[in-house]
Amino acid sequence: MQKTAPPVLTLPQVYQRALGLLATERGLAIMLAAASVVIGLIQLAEPILFGRVIDALSKGSGAFGLIALWAGLGLFGIGAGVVVAVIADRLAHRRRLAAMADAFERAITLPLSYHAERGSGAVVRAIVSGTDGLFWLWLSAMREQLTAITSILLLVPTAISMDWRMALILATLAVSYVFMNLLVMRKTRTGQAAVEQYHSQVSGRVGDVLGNVTVVQSYTRLAAEAEAMRSLMGNLLNAQYPVLTWWGILTVLQRAAATITMVAVFTIGAVLAGRGELTVGEIVSFVGFAGLMIGKLDQISGFVMSLNRQAPTLRTFFALVDEPDAIPEKPGAVALPPVAGDVRYEAVTFRFAESAQGIFGIDLHASPGETVALVGPTGSGKTTTLSLLQRLRTPQTGRIVVDGHDIADVTLNSLRHSIAVVFQDAGLFNRSIAENVRVGRPDATDADIERACRQAEAHEFIMAKPGGYQFVIGERGASLSGGERQRLAVARAILKDAPILILDEATSALDAETEAKIKRALDRLRENRTTFVIAHRLSTVANADRIYVMDKGRIVETGRFVELAQGNGLFARMVSEGGFKVPKEVE
Repeated sequence: MQKTAPPVLTLPQVYQRALGLLATERGLAIMLAAASVVIGLIQLAEPILFGRVIDALSKGSGAFGLIALWAGLGLFGIGAGVVVAVIADRLAHRRRLAAMADAFERAITLPLSYHAERGSGAVVRAIVSGTDGLFWLWLSAMREQLTAITSILLLVPTAISMDWRMALILATLAVSYVFMNLLVMRKTRTGQAAVEQYHSQVSGRVGDVLGNVTVVQSYTRLAAEAEAMRSLMGNLLNAQYPVLTWWGILTVLQRAAATITMVAVFTIGAVLAGRGELTVGEIVSFVGFAGLMIGKLDQISGFVMSLNRQAPTLRTFFALVDEPDAIPEKPGAVALPPVAGDVRYEAVTFRFAESAQGIFGIDLHASPGETVALVGPTGSGKTTTLSLLQRLRTPQTGRIVVDGHDIADVTLNSLRHSIAVVFQDAGLFNRSIAENVRVGRPDATDADIERACRQAEAHEFIMAKPGGYQFVIGERGASLSGGERQRLAVARAILKDAPILILDEATSALDAETEAKIKRALDRLRENRTTFVIAHRLSTVANADRIYVMDKGRIVETGRFVELAQGNGLFARMVSEGGFKVPKEVE
């Protein structure tokens, strides 16, 4: 079934969705909003009081009371503004980190296909840039926008009550700002979306290249990769320039409108004052109104301009957060109880979307404690078959049963808790050796970790490292040899102590001595566990209790090593072509 793309959020929906993330601290957010409204009222009162002070001084009447009120309100507004700014800043920082944590947790639960399609660099950008955009939006809204909106909404009726003709000038300015912003937003919407797309491509390319920097250096790809990056950045600039041009035009038009408004206020004010219809103090108040409105409209316009630029980034962030589970939990799913490790595939079929590849009608059985091997040519479906056991994918037909429990009916966490995996790529973090092994069981003691490493024949090389178990191994274990990385992966699986074990090419590309060490460690690991082995090296499956030979997504042969090797099927041809002799211990 083809997944339907979610509807694109409009700009108001993006704004509403972002503010909705403050709901967990709703009380504080409402208090800040109320304080911003009060600050807006104070800022509106200042030009009124200024005008009245001027009129009082021109008439020679006492103005000290008005001056004191003006000064008091001004100082109160400054103090309130500082408090609001500090509290809003702290709130925005807290919610940004919370949103980043939520997005990170969501990202690491998404299937490998999601990350493969987008690239780790683009996913990182979506999280970091998205939460940066949220922080800016929250801070701007709480510090400035409510105050600006309050001032403008109350300014026009206040101005009308003083003189409708002068108020009309201010209303015309407000309308012109709205019109100009809508025009530029419409002109730049498509271009800004393209800019964000190119930004994601640049981030993805950076992550891709840095993740394979040894290949880039070894194959002298430095110039080629740098040129490809410059080309992407050129595309980014080509998309960015027209957008920047339109926002530059908007700035010029706004400055022109502000200047014309000021000139109009002074001109018409002078005419009305000459007729005796307006006092000098009222003209001063309207000048203050115009300056206040221009400042607030610039604030709102800048906010809308930035929101329009940030909208594609925020849409990408919300799309990540809203990405549905590839394998949703069934309502009422129960935890898988402790299992012995009896695993059955019953007529399991899985076909990749828009492809003829997959696995078809798979029936296999592994009894508790047995070792079952899957062999076959590359692309025959071995890894896909075992990914279904971990529920990394969902069968279209058939079912997989563990100790009589359909794995589709149990919680994903409890299922994966019962399975340990040793990958071909050890999958190590840029952390200490102890932290990497402890991934297998987070509550393990240091003694548990050392015991697991001894069983994996890793303790000796670990103690030779500076700091021993606290030695930081570098990104993806770059400071270790291939054999050392694999032994840590085995130690991690030993520590997890799960009843079902998957060995995915765990001894490939190793020298004979290292392979022998890892094989001994794996033999200890396999004891009393149901073990599935994926292997191209037939030597690693010689002692399997049962071998399933796969080809083009189907099981074509089943049996033990000797009977398959002495037959005339695919397995026998693989043995012959690989020059592999039947080990004496299995003859």
